[in-house]
Amino acid sequence: MTYDFAPLFRTAIGFDRLARLADTIPQDAGAYPPYNIEKTGEESYRLSLAVAGFSAEDIELTVKDNALIVSGRLAETAAKGEFLHRGIAARAFTRRFVLADHMVVEGADIANGLLHVAIRRVVPESAKPRRIAVVDSTKAGGAAVELPQAA
Repeated sequence: MTYDFAPLFRTAIGFDRLARLADTIPQDAGAYPPYNIEKTGEESYRLSLAVAGFSAEDIELTVKDNALIVSGRLAETAAKGEFLHRGIAARAFTRRFVLADHMVVEGADIANGLLHVAIRRVVPESAKPRRIAVVDSTKAGGAAVELPQAA
């Protein structure tokens, strides 16, 4: 699927990364393992994945290039018996979640077959709104503000 971002680029600055982000979203991510994304506070979220049969040692979390990659791989074990029906999926998986700017993965825990990943938005001071003083240089005693010249 292709998106036309031209109308956005006419009035927005710095959103050129949005087009690249849309291209990296997997079209068919599959349904295994199922997951929930929940907002737990003003700037905090929790990602929960159903990973029955996996232990903490079987799961790997990686954050790279504004993406959280969750992988699971079970160690090979000798079969203890013959399965007549095997409905509990215990196959290897990799899920990729795109993180917005300033999102930080704070930690993860596993309990009762659910992997919980805590994510928080941490906006640096330099990105928070700030007021810019406007100086009237025509009044006596006012200092002119020097703006950098274009090269």
